[in-house]
Amino acid sequence: MKTLKLLSILLIATLASCSSVRVNADYDKKAVFTNYKSYAYLKNGIDKAEISDLDKKRILYSIDEVMSAKGFVKSENPDVLISIFTKERERVDIYNNMGFGWGWNPYWGMGYSNVTTSQEGSLFIDIIDAKTKELVWQGEGTGSLTKNTDKKDARIKEFVSKILEQYPPK
Repeated sequence: MKTLKLLSILLIATLASCSSVRVNADYDKKAVFTNYKSYAYLKNGIDKAEISDLDKKRILYSIDEVMSAKGFVKSENPDVLISIFTKERERVDIYNNMGFGWGWNPYWGMGYSNVTTSQEGSLFIDIIDAKTKELVWQGEGTGSLTKNTDKKDARIKEFVSKILEQYPPK
């Protein structure tokens, strides 16, 4: 019975950790963020992102949605330029069960290990001062990825909104 409870708790913790996006942001302390009201995309930065064009569109649509909600406007003569960068890696998790006893599963006696793999990705959003062409803010979000096209929109929106929660810095 204890083993069943332990496995249930472990499964819930694993699922909760898979759904979250870990974020981090850094910025130029000398930049005056109150001067930035409009934005545009840095085309060559977007083109270099090594993801599908459909996923790029999902990211850009999500950025547009969040920036608009924050009061920024898209412009031909922007105050800042936005670029993205992505990374992907395979994540390996190893769960060890050390203990003795009988249980409801095929594992009894000494402990056992369970190994799982999943795809994890990072999305970087760079905000560049359009006049000086210098990076003034960078946000990063890291979390599990999905290949399920029905869930991609929501997952990408979650990445973008959590990253841009920290922009502009306070």
